[in-house]
Amino acid sequence: MFVTAFKPQSDVFSLGVTPSHLTFANLVYVFTQVDFLRFLFNTFFVSATVTVVALLLHSMAGYALARLRFPGREVIFLGMFSTFLISLPVIIVPLFILVKSLGLLDSYAGLIIPSIFNAFGIFLLRQFYLSFPRELEEAALMDGASFWRIYTSIILPLSRPILAALAILFFLANWNSFLWPLTVTSSKNLWVVQVAIVSFQGQYSGSWNYVVAASSVVTIPTMVLFLLFQRSITESIKTSGLK
Repeated sequence: MFVTAFKPQSDVFSLGVTPSHLTFANLVYVFTQVDFLRFLFNTFFVSATVTVVALLLHSMAGYALARLRFPGREVIFLGMFSTFLISLPVIIVPLFILVKSLGLLDSYAGLIIPSIFNAFGIFLLRQFYLSFPRELEEAALMDGASFWRIYTSIILPLSRPILAALAILFFLANWNSFLWPLTVTSSKNLWVVQVAIVSFQGQYSGSWNYVVAASSVVTIPTMVLFLLFQRSITESIKTSGLK
C-alpha cells in the first residue's frame, strides 16, 4: 500500500515498480486539492472525545456493576451485554430518526454521542473490577470514604492498564468509523477521513492512486499507536478479560 501510494495512476495495478516511476504527486493532491487536514482534525476530535467520555462513563458503570449491590444489577448487566448481538446496520435507521428528532444531524454531537456507548468496554471493566480484593474497599469505608471517593482514589489509579488498552481500542475503532459518519453528516466540513477517502471513487471509475495515498496517511497514526501500546493491550486483555 505504501509503495502504491507513490505510483502514478497508470502504474497503480502494475506489480513491478522502479524508483524513477515513484512520485509525490498523489500525496500533494491529497493535501492541496482537498481539505484533508480538516478531515484529519474532524476524525481526531471525534475519536478523542468519544474515547475520553466513554472511558469515564464506562469505568463508572463497570465499577457499579461489579462492586455495588443494588436491585436489578444482574438484569442491567445482561441487558447491556445482550447488545453484543445487535450490529449497527440493524439499528441505524431508528438511530438516525432519533438523532434527527433531537436536532443533532450534521453536527459533532451527532457524530460523538451515539458512539459513546460500547458494551465491550463496560464488560471488560466489570470483569477487571471483579478481580479486586474487597478488603481495599472495606478499609476505605471504615475510614469514612464514600463510594465516589473509593472510585476516584482507589479504583481509577488501579485501572490504568485496562483504561490504557481500552483507550487505544476505542480510539482506533472511531478513527476507522465509516458507516455512521456517512449517515449522519452531509456537510464536507464534518467529513471524517474514511468518508473523504470514499469520495475519491466514482460510480464507474476511481482515482485509486489518491485512495491509496490517503489510506496510507490515515494508517500511520494507527500503526504508531499500536506499536507504542501493544503491550498494554495484550496484557490487560490477558489478565482481566479472561477472569
